[in-house]
Amino acid sequence: MAVSEEELGAEPKPTNSVHYLAKTVLKGSAILHAAHGRIRSPTTFDIVLGKETSIELVEIGEDGILQSVCEQTVFGIIKDLSVLRWNDKCRAVVSQTHGKDLLVVLSDSGKLTFLTFSIKMHRFFPVAHIHLSQPGNSRYQLGRMLAVDPNGCFVAVAAYENQLAVLPVSASAGNNIVDKKILYPAPLGGDPSSTRDSQDSISGTIWSFCFASRDFTRSANEACDPILAVIIHRKKKILNELLLLEFSSRDSSIHVVSQYKDGSPLFLAVDEVPHLPGLLLLFKIGEVLLLDIRDPYHANCVYRANLCVPISSETKDVSNECCRTLEVDDEGIFSVAACALLELSDSGMDISKEDDPMSIDGESSKFISNSSFICTWDWDPEKSANSKMIFCTDAGELYMLSVSCDVQGYFKVAITSCLYDGLHCKKLLWVKGGFIASFVEMGDGLILKLDEGRLFYQSSVQNICPILDVSVVDYHNEEQYQIFAACGVGSEGSLRIIRSGINIEKLLRTAPIYEGVTGIWSLRMKKGDPFHAFLVISFVEETRVLSIGVSFCDVTDSVGFFPDSCTVACGLVEDRVLVQICRHEVRICVPTVTAHSEGIPSSYPICKSWKPEDLTINLGAVGNNLIVVATSNPCILFILGTRLLSFCNYEIFEIQKIKLQAEVSCISIPQEDCSAQQTLQSTITYAGGSPQAFLPNGIEICKTFVIGTHKPSVELLSLVPREGFKVLAVGKISLTNAMGTAISWCIPQDVRIVILDQFYIVSGLRNGMLLWFQWPVISSSSSSDYVSPNWTATDLPSMVLPLVTENMQQYVTVNVNETSEGSSPVQLQLVAARRIGVTPVFLAPLSESLYADIIALCDRPWLLQTARQSQRIAYTSISFQSASHVTPICSADCPKGILFVAENCLHLVELVHMKRLNVQKFDLGGTPRRILFHSESRTLLVMRTESSNDFISMSSDICRVDPVSGFMNSCFKFDPGETPKCMQLTKVGNEQLLVVGTSLSTGRIIMASGEAERNYLGHAG
Repeated sequence: MAVSEEELGAEPKPTNSVHYLAKTVLKGSAILHAAHGRIRSPTTFDIVLGKETSIELVEIGEDGILQSVCEQTVFGIIKDLSVLRWNDKCRAVVSQTHGKDLLVVLSDSGKLTFLTFSIKMHRFFPVAHIHLSQPGNSRYQLGRMLAVDPNGCFVAVAAYENQLAVLPVSASAGNNIVDKKILYPAPLGGDPSSTRDSQDSISGTIWSFCFASRDFTRSANEACDPILAVIIHRKKKILNELLLLEFSSRDSSIHVVSQYKDGSPLFLAVDEVPHLPGLLLLFKIGEVLLLDIRDPYHANCVYRANLCVPISSETKDVSNECCRTLEVDDEGIFSVAACALLELSDSGMDISKEDDPMSIDGESSKFISNSSFICTWDWDPEKSANSKMIFCTDAGELYMLSVSCDVQGYFKVAITSCLYDGLHCKKLLWVKGGFIASFVEMGDGLILKLDEGRLFYQSSVQNICPILDVSVVDYHNEEQYQIFAACGVGSEGSLRIIRSGINIEKLLRTAPIYEGVTGIWSLRMKKGDPFHAFLVISFVEETRVLSIGVSFCDVTDSVGFFPDSCTVACGLVEDRVLVQICRHEVRICVPTVTAHSEGIPSSYPICKSWKPEDLTINLGAVGNNLIVVATSNPCILFILGTRLLSFCNYEIFEIQKIKLQAEVSCISIPQEDCSAQQTLQSTITYAGGSPQAFLPNGIEICKTFVIGTHKPSVELLSLVPREGFKVLAVGKISLTNAMGTAISWCIPQDVRIVILDQFYIVSGLRNGMLLWFQWPVISSSSSSDYVSPNWTATDLPSMVLPLVTENMQQYVTVNVNETSEGSSPVQLQLVAARRIGVTPVFLAPLSESLYADIIALCDRPWLLQTARQSQRIAYTSISFQSASHVTPICSADCPKGILFVAENCLHLVELVHMKRLNVQKFDLGGTPRRILFHSESRTLLVMRTESSNDFISMSSDICRVDPVSGFMNSCFKFDPGETPKCMQLTKVGNEQLLVVGTSLSTGRIIMASGEAERNYLGHAG
């Protein structure tokens, strides 16, 4: 607890002193505790994670991805948590908790809290608070460790030393859950530290304890009295011991019924064997003991499984061998104690192997490291004839242990070979569906799938702890700061980029059955419809059309789309008329009333098709009365239209065919209705002092489209009277980085015409960059005698362009319409280029309007919109995983829905108007100590330290990292034995220098606390 200065005798500060408010930017992500049970309802299987000061309810989907349900903070630091199973004989019948398990949380607040989850409130709320002790971390006060009876009848709480308590669950207690607290041993004079130091007490440090199920073949009264197994390490003793305590329900007392000692290494932990009453597993360094306590007064070892030798050499043990004492002299006693402490504290120093860590099928896989011990475990949640447990050793190896009983009544413990070699786990959780959740204290956790006796990687669980250094930078000069954090230890060392993002509300998530999706579109039945009618999903060799409503139904046959072909593009060309563009044809369809209420009253849809002669369609787009398709060999652009021949009888005809010099990479047709053209004219009016968005005169938005080519370039084409479609403007793409090197792979992946603060052509490239083009701005000083080099000056309609100066905005007139032969298109001006990732960028407007916000898909989704405080373009990260496709979904039930395709699933979400921090990770391969941002090169300087196999010598370096791609451009290595401690950028004259402070001391790195840093080593599985 904090102590005030007045209590220490210091002079009080003046009342006008400065006060500071500490606000949490990012919640702790290290998972220290985990449990599972029926939390939300009696039929669900839920997972609860404890993160020091918060609890999180999560679930693992069929695809093995951990999904968060809700997270909330708690009062105090969580010491332990568990689940109290529902038992109608012990618990009061309360509607809000009936049939559900309760979450039991122990924290340094000094209270034991019982929580239940409310579906309506979508959060945990307390059912009861049990006062245990004063807030804090006293060694002698209850509040360090928690144990729950598997039958849901008792809860036990232990202190660090000398004391524990049993709390019976009683139906008569009502909402209080428990009605009394029985301490053991009873303190003398109210001081818990003054307990009797006798062999029948628990005087000493409590290492581990658990409830042991009684054999119900015995009498009912005896079976109701629980047995508590406690591992005690007494003062001035070399070895520890196991005590069996019994709680008497008659007189509400606790007494010791027996002790178990062993002359071999220290007992580390104890746990009961589920589904086999009267059996305990006792974990030691290098071995596991199976204890039979069906007669608690005579506990004996019935099986000893050795972790240091091949599994086949495990042999049964007799009780007298297990209970033998260690026969050594006085000098040998201290040697044994020293060796035991060294094995326990420095076990992480001996886990390196010469063999390949993933070679688990060789001869070495039959052994477990000599110094290994079981650090965490969990039991199979499914009931079976054999009790199975998955456990992790201190070396990061995962094994499976099973306890069985043969026909003769002999018990046996079997341990498999290594199933997975990864990182040292803080907590393991075995959940239904065969998933194993492995949580690492100083690195990302793993979700593994158990299949046919082997473990397979499914996904990772993000953990940014520990954060060793941070650098806060406005990287893009947009007044949007992001944090570059040096996180992790050893092989889990990483660079994390933490930025503000938009939160989402997850509405629906399908099963992972949508594999091989190549495109997704949402279509309306008529242009003026407020809601979408169809969802088109294209796969590699098929297409499905789903109706959007209360349920998604397959209406492919009623719509008329060809189902056995991949769809290149589709859209609404006229009211009630849909177009599907396939590889070998363009298909026009009029749906039936079965597919939509506005359809034709016919059993079959009306369909017509158009096919290019011996050519394959690579790309296409559909707009208002306009269809554009492109082929690659030869490179031809077909511009098509539709006309009505008779009632609901349409045909596709060719308007124009344009032969191109370069292959087309993308096509986009604005979906804005021609009736809105007048609002998009070039006349600039003022509203609140700001000019309105505009379009160049002579450009009809409904007769315009834009393409991307492999030159690379973006080109704007529009219908010129009496001349057909012609290229009006070209934006050439030629980019270089800060070092003057040309940037490769600048081919447009997607392109759009948008109006945000003004008229833009936006292009997403295949290298993860986003480009913004606009019409060129002409200087007013030369406007009087200006003749465009690309266009001939005439008296034809013109457009007005803004010219921004320091004091005012001026406007000049420039002709844009081509009239003379041989003139070339306008050269679009590249006004902005930004890298948002390293994968191709796809663009998806949230509506048909040119003013609509845009979702950009890359490594992660981004929202592009006009900033509220200014007319600049704002880039905001969306709090969602990497997705391959996206489309807006507008329905009566979900008017602002967005459908993502990710991990072979469909995710229906809505953007929520609240901020959330998003984290991106780049692996560094070593422990990052310091991090600096170098503004001139726009890169990060990261100081790393790597441990060698002997854990004594260190290799250190400083590397330059690209914060966008995570690529290491260069590296400076220090001499062996030289460890950098700090660094700082400084400028001397015209040169900028990096000053580094180093140390030549050997051995482990000394932390600021004066302690040697513990080394963590593991292999990414």
